[in-house]
Amino acid sequence: MNAFLNLLGLAVRARKVISGTEITINGIRKGEVKLVVMASDCSDRTKKDLHNKASYYNVPVVDTLDSEVLKTAIGRDRKVMGIIDLGFAKRLKEIMDN
Repeated sequence: MNAFLNLLGLAVRARKVISGTEITINGIRKGEVKLVVMASDCSDRTKKDLHNKASYYNVPVVDTLDSEVLKTAIGRDRKVMGIIDLGFAKRLKEIMDN
């Protein structure tokens, strides 16, 4: 878990992350987003919209962390983020799968 949060913070500092629901959905449509990180305490509608869009475009979703944990990791209050770098996305997904 800590490895995931540390890498997420690094991705944010490296500017390889876009945030916000609409911006992330648009990024998924354009093929820019390689991984979606979503807070577990998002609204049901946001979860449904993002899961539908992500599954249609075959983008993996990580939604097991709550917004407080994400906020601590990246230093900002964000509930939805899209990782736009393939290297970061692959590594973050690997960490969550193990």
